[in-house]
Amino acid sequence: MSGVPDHYFTADPASPDERVERTVRLAGREVVVETAPGIFSPGGLDKATAILLEEAPDPVPTGAILDLGCGWGPIALSLALRSPDAHVVAVDVNARSVDLTHRNAARLGLDSVVACAPGDVDPELRFEEIWSNPPIRIGKAALHELLRSWLPRLTPMGQAWLVVGKNLGADSLQRWITEELALPTERVASSKGFRVLRVTR
Repeated sequence: MSGVPDHYFTADPASPDERVERTVRLAGREVVVETAPGIFSPGGLDKATAILLEEAPDPVPTGAILDLGCGWGPIALSLALRSPDAHVVAVDVNARSVDLTHRNAARLGLDSVVACAPGDVDPELRFEEIWSNPPIRIGKAALHELLRSWLPRLTPMGQAWLVVGKNLGADSLQRWITEELALPTERVASSKGFRVLRVTR
């Protein structure tokens, strides 16, 4: 609908699909990626994701890792650059985001990255790690449903790394995951108004 701004959680953005090349720093190196309007953080690497990538430890070297809400792919690309032998699954409801992540992974030669819609992930697949800058602005009920769907898919020794703004409910979300999903959650870092949370089985 013209005149109505896209949300990054829109499945098919109405804004023009105008691809723009941007130079960003991921996994300690400068890389060139494509972004576009109608997705999350089209201007490059957002502050919250940068904090997550800086504060969380290196990803597991092998196994399956999920990037939940991939946008143009900064988390998935960083995971694949840091753990080239891991299988990185990047999901987003936004079809443009999925395409951008796929194209950016191909551009960087990261054939371990698979970008797809959430419904295209094998329901039997379990993840050693889940990484996410979760889409807080979809609303609490939808966010809780999203996390309820994916966090229990961690392996028995798996863990998730989430970044959430303090003023967007990081502390209450930490309690909710611990109490409602029975997944122990701790704050491992706090920087520039954002919390980095570690979720374990």
